[in-house]
Amino acid sequence: MVMNMAKSHGERRKTRHKLQKPSRKRGLSAISKAIQEFETGDMAHIVIDPSVHKGMPNPKFHGRTGRVTARRGRAYLLSVRDGNAKKEVIVYPQHLSPQQQ
Repeated sequence: MVMNMAKSHGERRKTRHKLQKPSRKRGLSAISKAIQEFETGDMAHIVIDPSVHKGMPNPKFHGRTGRVTARRGRAYLLSVRDGNAKKEVIVYPQHLSPQQQ
């Protein structure tokens, strides 16, 4: 009888390529990403920085754009559309980039 190992359902499963930096961008990210500020109502793109594990949203939101609705400590609360549903995502500023008007 063959016993199979239990399948891992960790936070970073199925993200081998999505959460990978290009070779010349590897290492720590710039401090300016950590101290950037957003106002309520601003639009921001969610671009996950894999070198910062804290405050990382679910990888299915990578590449999505949302509206900043509130601030929670150092993190921001974003309203993102997921199909027809609206989801609230808590994200650190390292994983956000402002949308240009």
